[in-house]
Amino acid sequence: MFKPTTIKDIAKALNLSTSTVSRALRGGYEISEETKKIVLEYAEKINFTRNPIALSLKERRSYSIGIIVCEVANVFFSQAIAGIESIAYNKGYHVVISQSHDQYEREVTNIQHLANRSVDGIIISLAAETKDYTHIEKLHEQGLPIVFFDRILESMQTHKVTSNNTQGAFEATEFLISKGCKKIAHLANAPQLSITKQRQIGYEDALKKHGIPVKNEYIKYCEHGGSEKGEVELAVKSLLNLPQKPDAIFVASDRLSMGCLAALKKYNTGADLVIAGFSNSDVVDLLKPSLSCVRQPAFEMGRIATEMLINLIESKYPVEEFETKMLNTTFQINE
Repeated sequence: MFKPTTIKDIAKALNLSTSTVSRALRGGYEISEETKKIVLEYAEKINFTRNPIALSLKERRSYSIGIIVCEVANVFFSQAIAGIESIAYNKGYHVVISQSHDQYEREVTNIQHLANRSVDGIIISLAAETKDYTHIEKLHEQGLPIVFFDRILESMQTHKVTSNNTQGAFEATEFLISKGCKKIAHLANAPQLSITKQRQIGYEDALKKHGIPVKNEYIKYCEHGGSEKGEVELAVKSLLNLPQKPDAIFVASDRLSMGCLAALKKYNTGADLVIAGFSNSDVVDLLKPSLSCVRQPAFEMGRIATEMLINLIESKYPVEEFETKMLNTTFQINE
């Protein structure tokens, strides 16, 4: 049976007290540099790592961070997780990842599970189905540090990281207009999500700037974020069946973009439409019809969210001032 080396074992081997070894490993100023060197060299030699369970019991911290995203397979979220991990591991924190699959009930279960596992804090991007935020608000009120990224809860007083969704949507829609399109539809995520509102504003602002009327029948919401089978296809089909069929579609997320292109291929009408949307996937370069896309700085968003969360976790005083950081998007033309 595996039995990890303890501080007591090191103390016995080096003929030192356990408190001296513990302080040396922590880098305590009261221990001489020579003793620190002896302890650290021996610890490295035997591949010693401090027991995280014992450490968490002593310091009342688990040195772990919970992450909740809708889908790890989504390129945007996998890039954001890479950014989260790049900071977390360097700061001595482990990362526990869970997926909501854009389902409210799964999000509730995941956040409760993470809290029960005594994570020190949570980074979350809201599920498309979530309209009741009690499960998050209660934990926040109890003192659990929470940071939002991408799909944020604007009403909660905490740190948030997002991208300039309105500007990104404006640029994508204006690109479609520059291609001569006048009947531009908008395939949107769940209406209550922060990103949905921000991206719709950008879409409508671009239409208004160029004197094109905003038509409600051209805006289709996907309440489940495209996670339910056939949801995106049904929305695209309803657009294609309109008396005035769109000549372009602005799509508001990665998953919706893929679903939209699949539906257009099925109905063999893709060649007639110009498509632009949010996507961080490199696969879009190979797609037909082509998809010009708004790219978000996902890695940077994850990195900043983690720095914000660790600052909350490690603050010796209650934090009362919070920041919402907005990062710029870029627009990639694929023709």
